[in-house]
Amino acid sequence: MRLAFISDIHGNLPALDAVLADISLREVDATYHLGDLVGYGPWPNEVIDRIRARGIAGIAGNYDTTVALGHDTCGCQHDDPVQKALSVESYRWTTAKVTPGNKRFLASLPFRLDLRPFGGHAAGPAVIIVHGAATLNTVYWREDRTESFCRKMIARLGANAGDVVLFGHTHKPWSRVVDGRTLVNTGSVGRPRDGDPRGSYALVDLGADGADIRFPRVAYDLDRASAAIVAAGLPPALGAILRTGGLRTSD
Repeated sequence: MRLAFISDIHGNLPALDAVLADISLREVDATYHLGDLVGYGPWPNEVIDRIRARGIAGIAGNYDTTVALGHDTCGCQHDDPVQKALSVESYRWTTAKVTPGNKRFLASLPFRLDLRPFGGHAAGPAVIIVHGAATLNTVYWREDRTESFCRKMIARLGANAGDVVLFGHTHKPWSRVVDGRTLVNTGSVGRPRDGDPRGSYALVDLGADGADIRFPRVAYDLDRASAAIVAAGLPPALGAILRTGGLRTSD
């Protein structure tokens, strides 16, 4: 069975459409989203509409729930004061632009999803998806987290040996196996932070011998995205961040 997992689209419609087109060529049985549909990008409503129209089930990211519930901030972490200021401006813009109907949709998204790809009648491997971590969708499950941290999250989720746990939030793809549980960070469709501007998603092949994990990278129209950011009245620096794959720029 082949499943695709997309996360952290962040209002980037060209990136989402490019990734969905790539997925359509890979004989995928189902696609799920891991949240953060909105924020930073100029197409929050269009991204939500596309996800709903395609019937892609998923969960709430921190940006989704904070926008939906009118929180003061998005719950994002930025050590760089410039990035923090951009985040504040983006959050204000996004909160004002997302329609009431789409806010209700974002508020309805669950915190986690538990999948049994081979049927609930058998004890086969489960797939568990969260946005950030098992405790909060604002917690960053980074690649450098200790095995102790991973074990705490695994226990909190109730993941068993052979299960696959997927999450996003850090915008950097990676995978590792801890105590027989496969941990997968999908990376980001619309705002990568690993130096590669192409959209990232996780392709998971599940079989009797375990899970095979791949991270396809998909190019999209960066010029269109950058121009739309400026046209929407968002800071041009957000476009520069897309072009560098999240690396710092002088903008």
